[in-house]
Amino acid sequence: MKFRPLHDRVVVKRIDEDQKTAGGIIIPDTAAEKPQTGEVVAVGPGARGEDGKIEKLDVKSGDTVLFGKWSGTEVKLDGDDLLIMKESDIMGVLQ
Repeated sequence: MKFRPLHDRVVVKRIDEDQKTAGGIIIPDTAAEKPQTGEVVAVGPGARGEDGKIEKLDVKSGDTVLFGKWSGTEVKLDGDDLLIMKESDIMGVLQ
């Protein structure tokens, strides 16, 4: 299934972080926090500005981004757990 977000929405797939502490203790899935980094899967065309023109988004597919802990709406598409959020929920792009 193909999914194209509308306006200034972005589809992000969480990047699983290492489930082990620095001391080597393995953290079970039930105790682990959800990662706050992800890869942008798809972006919308952009939001309309006050002049009516579409303003393109700063993020693009393939970018690794950092977002807030409670950002976005969780959805499941083709068996993948994804987040749909507005671009303003993204704090920045990781280089």
